[in-house]
Amino acid sequence: MSVATRDMQAHSKLLDKAVLIAGPTASGKSALGLELAQKAGGVVINTDSMQVYRDLRIITARPTADEVATVPHRLYGHVDAGVNFSAGAWVADAANVLAEARGEGRLPIFVGGSGLYFKALTQGLSAVPPIATAVRDGVRARLERDGVEALHAELAQRDPVSAARLKPRDRTRIARALEVVEATGRPLPDWHREGLPPLLPPGEFRALFLAPKRERLYARIDARFGAMLDSGALDEVAALAARELDPLLPAMKAHGVPALIRHLRGEISREEAAEIGRADTRHYAKRQFTWFRHQLPEFEWVAPDAAREWLRLSRF
Repeated sequence: MSVATRDMQAHSKLLDKAVLIAGPTASGKSALGLELAQKAGGVVINTDSMQVYRDLRIITARPTADEVATVPHRLYGHVDAGVNFSAGAWVADAANVLAEARGEGRLPIFVGGSGLYFKALTQGLSAVPPIATAVRDGVRARLERDGVEALHAELAQRDPVSAARLKPRDRTRIARALEVVEATGRPLPDWHREGLPPLLPPGEFRALFLAPKRERLYARIDARFGAMLDSGALDEVAALAARELDPLLPAMKAHGVPALIRHLRGEISREEAAEIGRADTRHYAKRQFTWFRHQLPEFEWVAPDAAREWLRLSRF
């Protein structure tokens, strides 16, 4: 077999595959995905629930303009912060991008840290229908008026399974569960049993979870948050705050955003806001380790300094 024929066969097999690069925030996954895309002729597909928002470029550490110009990047900054973007909406967008990549002969490289997005990609997603704005607004108005404990008590009557699973002060998820049962007449677990198939079934992908040592990761998180502030993150959050959006929207809860808004209102100092942002990000990284360990066993855990060798042995 000639070298040209072997390369053509390898390229053909490559088009049937995808690479999934996950990891905690600040672990270096974006740089790894960019390097792979350059070598393999790939397209980098955002798999991070906060990097979808165009209003949050700096505070979410989206790829830079130079990086985006180097190789194709998709699903970054394509959603307005006023949209309650969901995993289901992301899957629909990702399906289109995946088809586009394969049509162009590019290797799809999914990069991010959102476990739910990766789970939807590889295991499917529940078929919860869209919730009417009037229903969502009504539930949130009651949340503000009556408090989260009252809504949790109501949820215990209408959807006891979800109520038992959720913490009594988990405002976002309690509101979400109530929205679903109010809009559809059916509890959320019912919809979870009637899911959508995965975009990438087993055998169609290789999945890597970058697993740096915790101490080194936390130091990088702290340093990066300071660099974000030096690069204009506070101005970015000020522009977002000026829109006076619903505080329950996902974009308004991005790590660092609530604390920096408190600083802009004069409630806390800049350094206090920065420390809260750093601490929230460290806690999130810890949850990412836990989620991928228990929810996504198909991901291979690899130390950052061994990741390039993993890709080489995987022939990507």
